[in-house]
Amino acid sequence: MPASAASFDPWILAFSAVTVIVTIWMGFRSAKTSKSASDFFVAGRSVSVGWNASAISGEYLSAASFMGVAGMVMLSGYDALWYPVCYACGYLFLLLFIAGPLRRFGAYTIPDFAEGRYDSPVFRKIAVCFVLFIGFFYTMPQMKGAGTTLAYIFPGLPYWVGVAVVGAVITLNVALGGMKGITLVQAVQYWIKMFAISVPVFVLLSVYGGYGQNLSVNQSAADASTPAAIVQTVEATPTPRLALPEKAPKDEAWIAPFGPLTTKAAKAAGLSAEEAKPYSLLYTFSLIVALVCGTAGLPHILVRFYTNPDGVAAKKTTMWVMILIGVFYVFPPVFGVLGRNFLPELYAATGSKGPDKVVLELPVLIRQKYGILGSILSGITCAGAFAAFMSTFSGLLVSMTGALAHDVYGRMLRPKSTAEERMRMFKWCAVLVGGISVLLGALVEPLEINFMVGQAFAIAAASYFPLLFMSVWWRGMTMKGAATGMLTGGLCALFSAAMVNASTLASDKGPMGKLFSGFSGLNDFWKEHPLLRILCEQPAIWSVPLSIGLMIVVSKATRKTIPADIRMKMLVLHAPEKLGLKQEYIQEHQGAAH
Repeated sequence: MPASAASFDPWILAFSAVTVIVTIWMGFRSAKTSKSASDFFVAGRSVSVGWNASAISGEYLSAASFMGVAGMVMLSGYDALWYPVCYACGYLFLLLFIAGPLRRFGAYTIPDFAEGRYDSPVFRKIAVCFVLFIGFFYTMPQMKGAGTTLAYIFPGLPYWVGVAVVGAVITLNVALGGMKGITLVQAVQYWIKMFAISVPVFVLLSVYGGYGQNLSVNQSAADASTPAAIVQTVEATPTPRLALPEKAPKDEAWIAPFGPLTTKAAKAAGLSAEEAKPYSLLYTFSLIVALVCGTAGLPHILVRFYTNPDGVAAKKTTMWVMILIGVFYVFPPVFGVLGRNFLPELYAATGSKGPDKVVLELPVLIRQKYGILGSILSGITCAGAFAAFMSTFSGLLVSMTGALAHDVYGRMLRPKSTAEERMRMFKWCAVLVGGISVLLGALVEPLEINFMVGQAFAIAAASYFPLLFMSVWWRGMTMKGAATGMLTGGLCALFSAAMVNASTLASDKGPMGKLFSGFSGLNDFWKEHPLLRILCEQPAIWSVPLSIGLMIVVSKATRKTIPADIRMKMLVLHAPEKLGLKQEYIQEHQGAAH
């Protein structure tokens, strides 16, 4: 039953409402300047380095970054720190190998690049499918963040209602203004998130002691050899910790390099700590490959580089993105540590009421002590959460909608369509994709936000990353080689991730458990085969080499089909813009549409 109005905090409502209203207002305002197909798909290729770096950072720092990292650090300890580290490191790959060449090729979408590089309309269709696969996998955690935040603001509100409301607002924004319409919104939302994640941390640490001091509570308790010693140690620490429930990980596991996250499969199989180490190493390496390579293969991030004026601007943008998101990732782990010490009751909850909402709940502690100051901080963090999932969902929606409206409708179904017809189709496709995203988001409440994002990265790492990396740097790639590797590696990663998700949902105690009960037998299978569980949960370590290996083998076997103009294409990709070789590939194919 919905809670009464008396249970609402007016400050939280006010800050959250302002964020949503400003987002819609900026969308309407920007929509007036989105007149052409170029505006809708690539923001007129006129976005400056500073704005684009802020917009990419705003788009990239999703619910997984704002809420999920803190929740996973609280749940899994040091294990989870690989997520923020690798999220940032992935941009180094983009900077060194992909950003500049991709922009110089001058397409609208990644499927444009795929067709242009190999002169193959068939390959465009394959590339479009993976835009949708990766996009829908990535929208699910954003919807989880939306449902969690709305349920927190309005106690008693069903999870799915929050998913539907946020989905409708963002779909409206994207349908109105396309890429140009959301660029300003995403840039502003980065700075909202930066403010919303940092200010509460400084206030919380000033009240409850420094980060090292709070972390040492867990270290001290882990070093103590008896329960009595644990109590004595914690009592002697300036920052006393609340008692941990039975479901919380033990201190020695929580601070260990291989903790609850990477040892989960081995523990379920009944293996000892020593026997679990090789499995933990495998899990960790695979996670690193997925996050680093996956960042360089996310369609909604890659398409952003087409909005830069040229390749040099794209590389400068990437460098600034590394700095902006690197600074941001300093803060979420602090929430995770403080949550373990002061909100241990979240360990006993699941779904939208579990550790994923620790960022929203911690400022409540200040509210209990300092009244209105805590309410303001709670409002700020909720506003940041809204900015997080709204900006990322906007980018995903533009990416998937662009693939349908431009690639499927404008290039496959109706190649002679006018710019106005493509823009009209863009709006209808935005509604369709938004509706499917809401439906999928309503199903994933029991899954962890960061866990789902990691899977989307694994699919991107096994499909788009090999395609882009090999296509940009190896002239011997053929269409058959690229398609075989991308399809095999990407679909294997997709199928593996889907199986693990289905088995996890089958073990849920709520309605999702009943819906996915047919997959419950997989959980018994995972217990008997922990290695297979890890390889399916984190498939990047084998699917990425599989994809690249197949590309090389098949390309060598079909070397006669290498495009005849490959030398010119490689020059376009790598030659400095001063030579005048940079092209606007899409204009060659749409003539009258521009």
